Amino acid sequence: MSNEKIILGIDPGTTIMGFGLIKVENKQMKFVQMNELLLQKYKDPYTKLKLIFERTIELIDTYHPDEIAIEAPFFGKNVQSMLKLGRAQGVAMAAGLSRQIPITEYLPKKIKMAITGNGNASKEQVARMLQSTLGLKSLPKNLDSTDGLAAAVCHFYNEGKIDIGKSYSGWDAFVKQNSPPTPKGGVGNTPIVNLRKKKS
Repeated sequence: MSNEKIILGIDPGTTIMGFGLIKVENKQMKFVQMNELLLQKYKDPYTKLKLIFERTIELIDTYHPDEIAIEAPFFGKNVQSMLKLGRAQGVAMAAGLSRQIPITEYLPKKIKMAITGNGNASKEQVARMLQSTLGLKSLPKNLDSTDGLAAAVCHFYNEGKIDIGKSYSGWDAFVKQNSPPTPKGGVGNTPIVNLRKKKS
């Protein structure tokens, strides 16, 4: 790990997107910023995705993070909620990948474990531990921003470990890791067909 870097942590969502930044100097963390993007008043889902992308780009251009840590959607029973979270995560990742910033995904339990030592910790417990660790004077009313900050701190704690989660060094790496293999017979499951007419 280099002597100095900025880590951006994101907790994606289509209602609230939380984010936090830390600066790492000589293997020590320093709090930089945390906040949230409020999306409740927007009814159009595509407007929400556009705003998530634009806010992430704005954060990148303002703070110039070296790495991004993002909370991965958890697997729940509500399929629609999972799809919405997946889209929110996807556009935030696309913003980082468009700037060639390495991205690592962490499951919520892994983030909670890294911060508190308990994978089932509450939002409040995570926030209080971050307050103690980073010397925060106060905590925000909504804890989505501390969830974003927690992703950044989790990434700091896990750097150098072998199994830290899904990582992407850039757009090319993302496409390579998430594209299905192409069968020898053609593209996808569609075989190559010879359409030339046979001579009678």
